[in-house]
Amino acid sequence: MAGATSAAAAASALFLHAIKFAAGEEIAGYRPIRSEIDPTPLMRALHEAGARISVPIIVGDAPLRFRRWTPEAVMVEGPFGAEVPAGGEWAAPSLFITPLLGFDRTGARLGYGKGHYDRTFAAARAQREIRSVGLAFAAQEIASAPQEPTDQRLDAIVTEQEAIICSASGIASDGQLR
Repeated sequence: MAGATSAAAAASALFLHAIKFAAGEEIAGYRPIRSEIDPTPLMRALHEAGARISVPIIVGDAPLRFRRWTPEAVMVEGPFGAEVPAGGEWAAPSLFITPLLGFDRTGARLGYGKGHYDRTFAAARAQREIRSVGLAFAAQEIASAPQEPTDQRLDAIVTEQEAIICSASGIASDGQLR
């Protein structure tokens, strides 16, 4: 557990250095399940920096919906056992922090196979400019993630060891993902 905790803290620090965000920006995090890296240290840091944080709510096969989260939010068990806010305001994130089972350096990702994030990214990209950043342990990297036509690639991936920018169009002059 101590290794996972230190990895989450290291990934949080790398994210804050590599990914641009603005105070007041709508940022989606997630509540970890199974062996996912815990984004809570990062979500707390972003919240303290003035970002508006939300977490996903699964509603059937529709794109995910996002409900506002704060460190003090009352949480209940949702689908797949992930904690979700008991109530609160809905959000439309522009930056998505995404859990991963596996990833490659092109931004291809493996999830749990239900396509929730792929449908969400496709729907959001049709409406507005978004950025998607995977959060994972470095050991989850694979040589090549299998892809289907409906799969949506990530713009970046952050692990406890490095930040990998996958989208050349999203790199700012200082090397950060804009």
